[in-house]
Amino acid sequence: MPEQSNDYRVVVFGAGGVGKSSLVLRFVKGTFRESYIPTIEDTYRQVISCDKSICTLQITDTTGSHQFPAMQRLSISKGHAFILVYSITSRQSLEELKPIYEQICQIKGDIESIPIMLVGNKNDENQNREIESSEGEAMAKKWKCAFMETSAKTNHNVKELFQELLNLEKRRTVSLQIDGKKSKQQKRKEKLKGKCVVM
Repeated sequence: MPEQSNDYRVVVFGAGGVGKSSLVLRFVKGTFRESYIPTIEDTYRQVISCDKSICTLQITDTTGSHQFPAMQRLSISKGHAFILVYSITSRQSLEELKPIYEQICQIKGDIESIPIMLVGNKNDENQNREIESSEGEAMAKKWKCAFMETSAKTNHNVKELFQELLNLEKRRTVSLQIDGKKSKQQKRKEKLKGKCVVM
């Protein structure tokens, strides 16, 4: 089956419990869940603007454990952009991103042209901070990727994170803003048009 070029696939990686699902759910649904439920793999879709037309932002929220290496490789090979999440309260969670980053480099080859965001989540828990922002920035520099601190809980930088990631895409213009002033009817048509995804 030919790959649909109007899908823009973002893959979210990180250790268990760093808030990957919370970030994605906060962005897609505007909700936050206090309890921790481990993810195997979930995919969320959001309609975005892409090269002046409408396309689907497909966000794959991956498992925090390393039980599924084949799934991980597949996610990387299909992904257009990557969000690597650690918790600012856990040094271990930053360490766990290293093999994932190496695997992205291995599978994608030249990563200079691939949007990657290193994200320090849970910056609402400053009192338990184990990783300073400067360390996150230094790691991002080393990995030649962008850096941001977020909080899914307080909704700090969540939308900005996804917008920034899309801004990094050089091959096409992708934006969360479905631009221009459209008539209500046009908007409704697009809304309806975006609802159906044939797999």
